[in-house]
Amino acid sequence: MLISLRLAIVLLEAAERKALELGLSEDIAIVDEGGNLIAFHRMDNAKIAGIDIAQNKAWTSVAMQMPTSNLANAALPGGPSFGINTTNQGKIVILGGGIPLIFNNKVVGGVGVSGATSEQDIEVANAALLTFNKMTNAGSNSNPNK
Repeated sequence: MLISLRLAIVLLEAAERKALELGLSEDIAIVDEGGNLIAFHRMDNAKIAGIDIAQNKAWTSVAMQMPTSNLANAALPGGPSFGINTTNQGKIVILGGGIPLIFNNKVVGGVGVSGATSEQDIEVANAALLTFNKMTNAGSNSNPNK
C-alpha cells in the first residue's frame, strides 16, 4: 500500500481537527514508507521551528519503525540508545509526536506533529493514525501510544 496524496490530505485534516479541538497550532507532516514527505500543513501561528521537527518526527517513526516517544527513555544517558539522536545528521527525533503507519504488518508511512507538548503532539498524531486505521481497515494496526 502506498500513501497517496489524497490519503495524506485526509490524515492532515484529521490531525488538524484534533489540534483545533485542543486549541493548538501544530505543524503536521505525512511521509511515505521511505520517509519522503508526501504532505505538510503548518497551521496558522504554528512555530516555524516545528516545520523541520514535524518532518523529522515522521521520518524517525518510519526509519526506526516505532513511535518517536519510544525513543525518549532509551536515549537517556546510560540507556541502550544513548546518543541516537545525534546520528543521521541529527534527523532522529526522540520527542513524542511521530507515529508509523502500519498496514499488513508493514510500515507504509508515518505522521509527525510538532508545536505543543509531546503528549499533545502524540494526541494530534493519534487522530491521524485512527483515521488511517479506519480508512484502511487496519484493525491489526494497534495504537502504540495507548
